[in-house]
Amino acid sequence: MSQRCRVVAAYGHEAGSGRDLSDAAGLDVSVVSSGRELFRRVTELRLGGEEVCVVPMTLGRNPELVADTARTLRALPEGERRGTLLAAPFGTSQHLVSWLRAAAGRIPDDSALLLTAPCGDPFDDAELYRVASLVRRHGRHTLVEVAFTGGDPDPAEGVRRCRRLGASRVTLLPAAFVPPEVPDDAGPRVHRHGPLLSPAALARVLAERVADARRRWSEHGDDGFATGLGFAADHGYAHTHAPGEGHDHGHGPPGGHAHAHAHAHQHPPAPGAGRVNRSTA
Repeated sequence: MSQRCRVVAAYGHEAGSGRDLSDAAGLDVSVVSSGRELFRRVTELRLGGEEVCVVPMTLGRNPELVADTARTLRALPEGERRGTLLAAPFGTSQHLVSWLRAAAGRIPDDSALLLTAPCGDPFDDAELYRVASLVRRHGRHTLVEVAFTGGDPDPAEGVRRCRRLGASRVTLLPAAFVPPEVPDDAGPRVHRHGPLLSPAALARVLAERVADARRRWSEHGDDGFATGLGFAADHGYAHTHAPGEGHDHGHGPPGGHAHAHAHAHQHPPAPGAGRVNRSTA
């Protein structure tokens, strides 16, 4: 690839409408929703002769965004696929815990933390509860709760829950690319903190993901599509097979052969799942 390529940030529910992410990313990054908008933007850039690197903008709660982005890029005509790379996701759940802990360190210890994010599917939302538990376990705040914009509990109910649990002060802390809105009826001593990452930190992490993708291509000829397609394989309901009940779906990297077998098992992690990239911004 050439010395420079265009960066496209593909977002899902963690960025809401994408407006705040677009403002933070700046003019050098194309911020688009996954699916058709991503397809159109990459096609436009490739037809204009520009090379492209796409970064799935998840903070670890939405692995399906990575797989969906890979499917979209695989659907490009062959001429547009050449010169297009799929980077590793912007962040993992481990990154999210680290970033939230860093932000929590700037919030008074006597405040309850209410982690807020746009709602996703049940598994995405359940992941935020796990993240909140780790933030509490490894932090100084004794009360860490969760609320979902457009979901249950919403931020207003989250604040009420913190009050019922004895909090005299509540701080809304974004666990997403969208800053929280303080509910109208929140009452006194309810504040918001954020954004989770400054524009400079966002730019630094994006640059690292793009550099890693370009290095992977130059050293191994890997465009990232195959890894991305398998990224959500462990997301959702796990399943086993009863004795004597085989199946004919494949395991392991996409493109492998399907096989039937008749023993109970759980699927191994997808390639790249759980991988921690180096930046903690």
